[in-house]
Amino acid sequence: MNTQTHRRGWLAFLAFAGAITGLPLRAKAEAAQPKLLLAQDYKPGIDVARYLVSEKLDGVRAYWDGVKLLFRSGQAIGAPAWFTDKLPKGQALDGELWLARGKFDELSGIARKTLPVDAEWQRLSYVLFELPGGAGTFAQRFEALKGIVQRANWPQLRVADQLRVANDKALKLKLAEVVDSGGEGLMLHAAAAAYTTGRSSVLLKLKPVADADARVIVHIAGKGKHQGRMGALLLRTEDGIEFKLGTGFDDATRSNPPPIGSTVTFSYRDKTPSGKPRFASFLRVRELP
Repeated sequence: MNTQTHRRGWLAFLAFAGAITGLPLRAKAEAAQPKLLLAQDYKPGIDVARYLVSEKLDGVRAYWDGVKLLFRSGQAIGAPAWFTDKLPKGQALDGELWLARGKFDELSGIARKTLPVDAEWQRLSYVLFELPGGAGTFAQRFEALKGIVQRANWPQLRVADQLRVANDKALKLKLAEVVDSGGEGLMLHAAAAAYTTGRSSVLLKLKPVADADARVIVHIAGKGKHQGRMGALLLRTEDGIEFKLGTGFDDATRSNPPPIGSTVTFSYRDKTPSGKPRFASFLRVRELP
């Protein structure tokens, strides 16, 4: 049997096994990651009047490629057909699946299921905040998104509210209002920006405590009360900075730590001169299957 025939046979077996078990048996490597716009941290001194400001939702990033709803990793989200049938065919959308403030863990559990539960998905919203490949400025794309939502006429499809703030004082008041109500923080998107992808200063995140993502490269064994469990994670940021993360974990996470190669989100207060985060604490596993 030649290599090509063997590969076709193996893929056919995976497709058959996946159909029988409902499990995603295709290798993760086969999923193409969508190119998304990623935020930088807000820094004082910018002209906030140049930005449109929205609440930073604690949701699951979801990219609609016009056919399928995808996680940030590129893996398909197991959304029910009635949910995706409401989305515009052939039109890419970028947003987040959202349940409510402070409900990320519950939302994540719903979105992870290979076999969706209709009653759970009826509670979710798909909140749009970008029109991939759209022409014009972000302010113009925001208006286009509002038109898409209006035409869909479906309460579960929404566009993130965007507003202008006049100055830093108004921005801080808005941040306090959102955080006091249980929100995470704010997103600032340059109103005049053309569509772009990658980590860019056209999109900024503002939170009382900063957060960031890093990849797990080593599990460090625990000592003392954590003997026999994970004591810390050795992480590597996208800038190549490596550091140990040892706080913020509950007992269940220490007993079943995030896999090597997975990406986690952590909070921190500031950074050392060498770029390592200070007072870092684990928040959650970011990547979804």
